[in-house]
Amino acid sequence: MSDNLYELKDIHKLFVKGREPVEIFDGLNMTIKRGDFISIMGPSGSGKTTLLNMLGGVDKPTQGKILFDGQEIQSLGEGKLAKWRAAHIGFIFQFYNLMPMLTAAKNVELPLLLKKLSAKKRKENVEAALALVGLSERAKHRPSELSGGQQQRVAIARAIVSDPDVLLCDEPTGDLDRATATEILENLQQLNREFNKTIIMVTHDPVAASYASTSLHLDKGEFVERDVAA
Repeated sequence: MSDNLYELKDIHKLFVKGREPVEIFDGLNMTIKRGDFISIMGPSGSGKTTLLNMLGGVDKPTQGKILFDGQEIQSLGEGKLAKWRAAHIGFIFQFYNLMPMLTAAKNVELPLLLKKLSAKKRKENVEAALALVGLSERAKHRPSELSGGQQQRVAIARAIVSDPDVLLCDEPTGDLDRATATEILENLQQLNREFNKTIIMVTHDPVAASYASTSLHLDKGEFVERDVAA
């Protein structure tokens, strides 16, 4: 098994805005190792979220190869790509994306409905995920009965309940106050350090970025700086 989880080779990404082509990436190369915790910063329009979406198989490059554990994911059909995402990727968003009519436990259970698991096993996995983020006592509460930080922890539990290799986080603390954001970032650090989850986090917040072991700065589709935490 290679230490490299992702390899991006000569990635180009072209959008058409009106009649004008807009090139986000022009030959980007990148390697992400297993167990990395990477933050990606940069101005709006630099390609941060586009890169995150390509890593998650939600978007595809116009040209180039994205390899995950040696497998080219950009060439997978939609059915196989959906199965690949379900097996390997957990998504965490800025605004939680919880189903308002479902309890915390039912929200966390949603990814498991795509797997061939018994109801008992799903329940066990949900309880374990909620316990890991400190929300066991809130399992039966709906999102409207939870604070913003609690909702984001439910979203983290949902992302990890199927034991993915990678967590892709798009501004996970962007809607939270500093104290609550710190709790969320400490949760992510724990998942990285204790459970060896590979985490790629897009953020505008330098404090949030400091929790990662590596900070990458994107500008006009290129990495312009690389900081490695001590």
